[in-house]
Amino acid sequence: MFDMLKPAITKDKIEAGCDEAGRGCLAGPVFAAAVILPRSFKNELLNDSKKLSEKHRDTLRTIIEHEAVAWAVASVAPAEIDEINILNASFLAMHRAVAQLSVTPELLLIDGNRFTPYPHIPHQCIIRGDGKVMSIAAASILAKTHRDEYMKTIHNLHPEYNWKQNKGYPTKAHRSAISRFGITPYHRLSFNLNEQTKLHFPQE
Repeated sequence: MFDMLKPAITKDKIEAGCDEAGRGCLAGPVFAAAVILPRSFKNELLNDSKKLSEKHRDTLRTIIEHEAVAWAVASVAPAEIDEINILNASFLAMHRAVAQLSVTPELLLIDGNRFTPYPHIPHQCIIRGDGKVMSIAAASILAKTHRDEYMKTIHNLHPEYNWKQNKGYPTKAHRSAISRFGITPYHRLSFNLNEQTKLHFPQE
């Protein structure tokens, strides 16, 4: 049974949960989502996307997109990641998602311990927030499912890397394919792509 997530951390502010997906990948954009849920939202499946099966994530994506007060998903491309680094790219993706919301939040709830302030909207960082607050968990699910969908699409352009399976993460097979076939425009050149070197990001 999943831990109980909090519906909100304030009594009356419009809160938007924000989270990213794909930070530790060797290929593909980093995605982020911002989600404003109604205070009455309930779903017993809702949890950190990393703790859910693909089937449950896809089911929840449909529910969240239908029932959210507002939601948005945005991304930062590999070339941008190489230019500004992955941490700043993750923050930028969140900023882009917030900017697309049809309702302006009064407080941003950020998964993690750091964030670049968004203009005119206060924020609060919550470590492992995707397992603590509903709106952050919802954002983690949208970011993850939208990114996975994107990686399955570009898999067809470069099937030798098997992105539909590894989603761009540094698996042994993905690194081996890079060694054999070289890199693509979808790879992050600022990351160490050598198959002998391991990255220290956990898979999301």
